[in-house]
Amino acid sequence: MEGNLSTVTEFIFLAFLYLQHLQLLLFVLVSLIYFIILIGNSLIVAVTSNLLSECQTISFLGCATQMYFFLLFGNSECCLLALMSYDRYVAICNPMRYSLIMSRKVTIRLASVVWIAGNVVAFEQTVTMFMLSFYGSNKIEHFFCDVIPVLKLASTDTSLNDVINTVLTVVFIIFPFVLIITSYICIFSTILKMRSAEGRHKAFSTCSSHLITVTLFFGSGFITYMRPSSSGCMDTNRAISLFYTVITPMFNPIIYSLRNKEVKEALRKILGSSRTS
Repeated sequence: MEGNLSTVTEFIFLAFLYLQHLQLLLFVLVSLIYFIILIGNSLIVAVTSNLLSECQTISFLGCATQMYFFLLFGNSECCLLALMSYDRYVAICNPMRYSLIMSRKVTIRLASVVWIAGNVVAFEQTVTMFMLSFYGSNKIEHFFCDVIPVLKLASTDTSLNDVINTVLTVVFIIFPFVLIITSYICIFSTILKMRSAEGRHKAFSTCSSHLITVTLFFGSGFITYMRPSSSGCMDTNRAISLFYTVITPMFNPIIYSLRNKEVKEALRKILGSSRTS
């Protein structure tokens, strides 16, 4: 029998057989997601390279592009963190209806709304910013094209931009933060009513990674954008900006991955095999 068996020289990916009719759509969506991830990481690399470069210049179009992606990812991150807090609220405070309230379809729709809204707002804010006239100083007191440092270089009236920035700060920073606080007030209230110590520990453990990320992201963001412009020096603002643009994204995979049981188990196996070898 073994003599009649042919040697395998290639493998076939079955992938999502039941979604063959959506193959093109899946390809486009996955490619778009990886493209966004690549751009985000490239921006971090570009910012770090700019710190080492002797010629720290950027073109007008390059500055606008950098600001657009910074606003897109920043605004979307705030809203996604709010959605994640709502997800934990439903899981802990209303677990019996979790699969109904936070179904896959609902989750996809919510995430899509966040990314679409973030894209539209980032584009509108960037276009409004770079329609201003810049014919004076061209020295940005920052290490990337952030809104406030670039706005200070405008030679025309910026009152409309100030109003837009204030409104967007409320919508994309303060409002999501209030939703997060409200969700966790309800979550902690429910946890404290649990009779089982194991149940309380499990519930707190579920929220810990998200709370750490919220603290790092919103904490540095509030210090940078919510305090009076007259307080603090630009070096302090740059240091804080470096924290939430580089340090926080660096910790995010570690924070979330190490809270995942499968990841921790795989890590134990890798470390165990390396010790025995």
